[in-house]
Amino acid sequence: MILHEDQDILVVDKPPGFLTMGTDTEKERTVYFILTDYVRKGYSKSRNRIFIVHRLDRDASGLLIFVKSEEAKRRLQGQWPETKKTYVAVVHGRLEKPAATISSCLMENAAHRVYSTADPQKGYLSHTAYKVVQQTRDLALLEIDLLTGRKHQIRVHLAESGHPIVGDRRYSKDGKAYKRMALHAMALSFKHPASGKEMTFTTGVPDYFTKLMGKVEAKTVSPHPPSPPEPTIKK
Repeated sequence: MILHEDQDILVVDKPPGFLTMGTDTEKERTVYFILTDYVRKGYSKSRNRIFIVHRLDRDASGLLIFVKSEEAKRRLQGQWPETKKTYVAVVHGRLEKPAATISSCLMENAAHRVYSTADPQKGYLSHTAYKVVQQTRDLALLEIDLLTGRKHQIRVHLAESGHPIVGDRRYSKDGKAYKRMALHAMALSFKHPASGKEMTFTTGVPDYFTKLMGKVEAKTVSPHPPSPPEPTIKK
């Protein structure tokens, strides 16, 4: 679903199951393909384009920013370390600390699996802050601030801490037992690439998460305005 559009940017709430951009084996079931068709209004020879600023994993859901020019892309990516990125996730187990920051150097092997290394010369120092929003006997709902932005960072940090994300088929042993991965990009705050105006977009906790956790108390999640009626990315 498109949450916001102007002459420079598009902000989208990505459903799970869609890639951000295409691969050699999947080119059409992607947000990039759908939005490109949208800005071109179905006319393949149109010069209208969109550019990817950042990505979300296929099985994750939530907020993505796309832009309509290379200059807007350059400006947003240049300020990306200052962009506030908040996620929610449901993880296995009971966490000892109600809030903490997980830090490690992350690297990727030839099989595209990310892991922590003790050698700072080989990995990239990464930080993931979390707080426990709600806890059941076996699961916890976390609100996560992504302080750095490495590939699979949240998934790896939580899995290596002993609390893998529910439904994570790569980093959790029982990921296949669940419908989808319980990771959602809930909020983004950034400066508009043209006006410099501070912009904040938020979404609610997905229904799937509340099915896992039971009722989520309203006071425990970030407030979010209702989404305007916009074109929907169809599954």
